[in-house]
Amino acid sequence: MSDVKDIDHFLKTDGLDTEREKVIGQHIGYRYDVNLLPDYDKLTPFLKDYIEIMGWDDLNWLEDVHMGYEEGSPAVFDRNANGWIRLPDDMELPDNQQDRDMMARELLIKFQMSDRHPMRDLNKAYRKF
Repeated sequence: MSDVKDIDHFLKTDGLDTEREKVIGQHIGYRYDVNLLPDYDKLTPFLKDYIEIMGWDDLNWLEDVHMGYEEGSPAVFDRNANGWIRLPDDMELPDNQQDRDMMARELLIKFQMSDRHPMRDLNKAYRKF
């Protein structure tokens, strides 16, 4: 069984735990167990409304979105923009990883819907309808 780590392990250390991470000099963020089912009791009000508006029964594509760390800062990876979205410095992180993951999912959706997301520019430039 693996050692239990402090929830802020990646904030307090360089996060390079495996030999491969040490060789390449960066944390491999997708080592999390994405098969763990999210605790739906921890859905934020925004996510509840979002799921209802979208007509979904579950988190679907959001289930594998987790709070990670980029250069020691809490962040969520946006596959569409192929980059990390860092949390604002003044934002408090919950102690529970499930709560952190829900926060990451909400942050990702809000960023993807914002005018600051690069896909919005592409949509405007190449929209066919």
